Amino acid sequence: MATIEECRTALEKLSESMGGAEGDVREAAALDRSVSCRITDLDITFAGRLVGGRIEVLDTHPGPPRRKAEIRLTMAGDDLVALVAGELNFAKAWGSGRVKLEAGLLDLFRLRKLL
Repeated sequence: MATIEECRTALEKLSESMGGAEGDVREAAALDRSVSCRITDLDITFAGRLVGGRIEVLDTHPGPPRRKAEIRLTMAGDDLVALVAGELNFAKAWGSGRVKLEAGLLDLFRLRKLL
């Protein structure tokens, strides 16, 4: 089972990758939205913002998100680490229910370029 620090490191790596992206991917990541990432097996939530093409984690707290973020991810810690490492395909994980992504319809259309 991934630790809180491993999950935080994975989110930082994801943020770096998004920040260095170009073209359509950079455009998709250029949203300014609140973000939460709930790690179910650790019962914690990372909360922050997607801004300037990067994810800024502003808070980590136990349990579910305290506020409904505009973009919400839910998954196990091992799945987050595997996704960022390229060992788990997002579309397959999302389709099988291992990863849950919730956002407004327009944001989902833009975010699909990241996937």
